[in-house]
Amino acid sequence: MVNLSILISSSEVSGPGGLFDINATLPLVAIQFILLMIILNVILYNPLLTVIEERKEYILNNLAKASKILSEANELTAQYEQELNSVRKEAQLEITNSQKIHKEILEIELNISQKYIDNLLDNITKDLLDKKNTA
Repeated sequence: MVNLSILISSSEVSGPGGLFDINATLPLVAIQFILLMIILNVILYNPLLTVIEERKEYILNNLAKASKILSEANELTAQYEQELNSVRKEAQLEITNSQKIHKEILEIELNISQKYIDNLLDNITKDLLDKKNTA
């Protein structure tokens, strides 16, 4: 710490102008700065900007493709949902028709069974009456 304060106090500039003395070095520093900016522009900034621009175009193209694919997927989804609804309606109609047919068949079989049972009861009743009368 003590050495640092001695170094600072001994580094005082003597003479006119001090730290900001305007002489031949100022234009030389300005030229060096401009040259550095030109070199950095050519070597670093332009290639970096082109890479950034290419990346931006790549991302925009991918976003456009993605939105196109998404819209096609939405259209296909709507189409498939429409087909699914129509198939569901057809299946429901088939189920309803099948239930009607089975109900009619069941009623016919019930009627046949009822007639058979009625005939059987009539025959048993007649047999019993005949046996009763003969007995």
